[in-house]
Amino acid sequence: MLFAKGKLIAIGGAEDKGTDLEKGEIHRNNLNFFELGILRRIVEESVSGPLSRIEVITTASTIPYEVGDNYLDAFGKIGCTNIGVLHIRNRADTNNKEYIERIRKCNAVMFSGGNQLRLSSTFGGTEFFRVILDRYVNEADFVIAGTSAGAMAMSNTMIYEGNAARAHLKSEVKITTGLGFMDNVIFDSHFEKRGRFVRLAQAVAANPSCIGIGLGEDTGMLITGGNKMEAIGSGLVMIIDGHEILHSNIADIPDGNPISIENLKVHFCEHGNGYLISERQFLMEAGDGSVIRKQVNVE
Repeated sequence: MLFAKGKLIAIGGAEDKGTDLEKGEIHRNNLNFFELGILRRIVEESVSGPLSRIEVITTASTIPYEVGDNYLDAFGKIGCTNIGVLHIRNRADTNNKEYIERIRKCNAVMFSGGNQLRLSSTFGGTEFFRVILDRYVNEADFVIAGTSAGAMAMSNTMIYEGNAARAHLKSEVKITTGLGFMDNVIFDSHFEKRGRFVRLAQAVAANPSCIGIGLGEDTGMLITGGNKMEAIGSGLVMIIDGHEILHSNIADIPDGNPISIENLKVHFCEHGNGYLISERQFLMEAGDGSVIRKQVNVE
C-alpha cells in the first residue's frame, strides 16, 4: 500500500455546481460536477484556506475552456480567487516549465471530469506527474482533488469503460492502469445515478485485493494517510469488499457470459461515516470519534 502524507478528495460528480435556481438557469450537465459544499471542503483542507493556490487541470474534458471558466466562477462564489487553470491537452504540454513550476508551488490540484483515459495516457511517466506524486507522498498539507473521471483516475486499477446494462457479463468492464495515487482501491463515479453497482462489483471480483469505492453524486471521500476515508457531501458512498469472496467464476467462463460471485461484502456510507482500507473496517464516525463497529462471528 502506498503511504502518503497528503490528502486525496475523490468526488462522484453531480448534476449542479452553483446553479442559480431562483433565476431558472439550467447549466449543461457536462459542466456541472458537484455542489459548492464539496468545493468548500477542498478549500478547507488546503493549508491556507480561501487564500490557497489551487490549480485546476482540465485535461480530461473535451471542452476545457468552458470547464475552466466554470471552476473559476464556482470557487469565486465561496471566496477563493487564487485559482489557476492548466489546459494541458497532450504529453508535450506537460513539459511546459511554467506548468511544472506552478504545480511545485500550489497548495492543491483539482482534476476535472471527462475521460479518465485521457488523464492516465497524458500524465503517466511525465515529470509533471512525478512532481504531483512526490508532493502527495511527502507533504501533509498538499491536496489532490478529482471529480468524476478525475476521481476514477486516482487509483492504480482504473475502470475506463463499461456499459452498466451489460456489466454482469464477463469482459464488459474494461480496466487499465490509472495514475496510481492509491494502489489498493478502484473508484467509480456517478454511482447511483448511472446504476454502476454491478460494474464496480465485476471490477472488484477481477481484482479482489482492491476495495471498490462507488461515489454518488454531490458526494466524495476524503482520504488521509492513503488509508483512512471520510464520506463528505450529501449523497451515498458504497464500499465493495471482495477479500472474503468464496466463489467466483470470472476466470473460468467465456467472455460475454454472466458472472457469479459469492460473499461479496457491501457497506453504505453517509456523510461522516468512514472506512479503514487496510483494516477493512467501517467507521461510524470518521472524525475524531472513529467509532469502529466490531464484527461478531456467529456460529
